[in-house]
Amino acid sequence: MRKVAIVGAGMTKFMRRALETGKELSWQASSMALDSCGLAMNDIDSVVLGTAPDAFDMIHMKSEYLTDGAGAWRKPYMRGFVGGGTGVFAVDHGWYHVASGLFDTCLVVAEEKMSSCMPHPQAAFVTCWDQFTESPLGTSLLWFFAWEMNRYMTVHGITEREIALVSVKNKRNALDHPCAQLAAEITVDDVMNSEIMAWPVKRLDVSPTSDGAVALVLASENVAKRVTDKPVWIEGVGWCLDSMYVGQRDLYYPQYVEAAARMAYDMAGIKEPHKEIDIAEPYDPFDYKELHHLEALLLCARGEAPKLLADGVFDRDGNLPTCPSGGLLGVGNAIAASGAMKVAELFWQLRGEAGKRQVPGKPRRGVAQAWGDEMQVGTVVVVGI
Repeated sequence: MRKVAIVGAGMTKFMRRALETGKELSWQASSMALDSCGLAMNDIDSVVLGTAPDAFDMIHMKSEYLTDGAGAWRKPYMRGFVGGGTGVFAVDHGWYHVASGLFDTCLVVAEEKMSSCMPHPQAAFVTCWDQFTESPLGTSLLWFFAWEMNRYMTVHGITEREIALVSVKNKRNALDHPCAQLAAEITVDDVMNSEIMAWPVKRLDVSPTSDGAVALVLASENVAKRVTDKPVWIEGVGWCLDSMYVGQRDLYYPQYVEAAARMAYDMAGIKEPHKEIDIAEPYDPFDYKELHHLEALLLCARGEAPKLLADGVFDRDGNLPTCPSGGLLGVGNAIAASGAMKVAELFWQLRGEAGKRQVPGKPRRGVAQAWGDEMQVGTVVVVGI
């Protein structure tokens, strides 16, 4: 396998009801990514598109619809999606394109335009359950998250207030992100007093529905060294699909994320993640999920994440800065684009280009993770300089 680097990144503003179409959002992010490394579409050999189910954009066969906006006209083109895990999984796909020797360059584009969708994207989740064993329960996505959050709290004796600190931290971090949708200075009391969606999940525990796109330029070693003196190398990729029915698994721990993380760490030669990872960007569509995922990424022991959060370990200036971007809770949740945003954040952080979000010191290695398909998919990327 050849070495593969990220050499460029671009990101649109995340917002509700963007005026741009999905094509235009993809084009904007792609243009910014290419401009950032001085390349043009003629220099790109292949394109990978990450975008979640068609229902999220209200367009049938949207991979074909987005082709030209993503720069894939008359180029080898691949679309993949695994729900919320898509943004990181798309980077995994791009890595394989280049590492295999098939292409020297790959443009990875992740897009979602969800806020104008009718019916609301939540309707897609209502219909994704088994029609005989699960749908009769009246299941919705929020209910499922409520079950998982409650189980996590119950097993480890965690309180809602401890979890609310994640939302406080991430929304505060997002104040320094120019693309953020819901950056804010809030308190734990604000989270606790917000509307209950499905107990114990409250409105400020949840990330917003967003429109946006992120693009990354991947290159082989010889190309990377030619176009930049600050390549960020993809050291490991991992994924896991662990299909299940409701009630078949104890929801207190996401084993599938750990399996994906171990795959990526093994590839990167990482033996002790909590000592060798400098920055983490775990997936945080709900605040408890950040803690859940930090534990599954083996960055702390099971049930330990809330205490480390309270002690400031995960603050931007802590020992393990976590979601210095502001995460989905602060920047926004444009599903596929959200995972790619996390990889882009590591790219900027490791190059020292994150501006006001820059973590102290000289971080050399980071991990990004995303989750999807109703507690079934884990996707992970480890990057370093």
